[in-house]
Amino acid sequence: MPKTPENAKPETKIEAAFFDIDNTILRGSSSFLFGKAAFKRKFFSRKDFLTFAWHQARFIYRGESPDLLAAIKDRALGLIAGHPAQDLISLSNEVFDNHISPKLWPETVRLAQEHIAKGREVWLISATPREISEVIAHRLGLTGGLGTEIQQDENGILTGRIEGHPLHAKAKAKAMKKLAKERNISLRRSYAYSDSHNDLWMLTRVGHPVAINPDKVLLKYARAAGWKVLDFKRRELRANK
Repeated sequence: MPKTPENAKPETKIEAAFFDIDNTILRGSSSFLFGKAAFKRKFFSRKDFLTFAWHQARFIYRGESPDLLAAIKDRALGLIAGHPAQDLISLSNEVFDNHISPKLWPETVRLAQEHIAKGREVWLISATPREISEVIAHRLGLTGGLGTEIQQDENGILTGRIEGHPLHAKAKAKAMKKLAKERNISLRRSYAYSDSHNDLWMLTRVGHPVAINPDKVLLKYARAAGWKVLDFKRRELRANK
């Protein structure tokens, strides 16, 4: 193995910003909004959609919890099982245009795009399906998106199961660290944004953590740690329409 010359300079690490999606980039659950579009495509019944709506209301009011996220995820995966994977891809842009775009927090989007303008990479990391995360990132002019991988069979049909683990909590932090290694990102000089204490695994691994619309546990932790806290209200969505 060739030796590195003594006078060779180490490769300069880059900076990045990592954003959660649900209640951070947008108000509510992206999985619910995907379900809303799938309902219009007649993927499932009105009864199933009303169950989704109930989960969405609880998510907005109570914030993120493992049980609630699991209920939303399991319902969403079960309802798309048996459909071609291409349907999931084609739905993603429709979901953004008709359901996600009106729910975006304008100030969070501005922050993400400011990081891009300053030469940083900006990645969305979420438990939502990767296809949705990638579409949101692309439409907002960001670097890319990571999300939960949805399993499909050899014929390209969705099975209703996931590959590996949902990109949540520890798994999200692990994915961020893997991405940082692959793209030579300095986490110490990077930023992370989330609304949930479940993302403390991610937030505590960067040099500049920021709590956006934080739940009670994250707010308490952020204040104690001296982190920046941002709280965007619903009126900002109305003002952006």
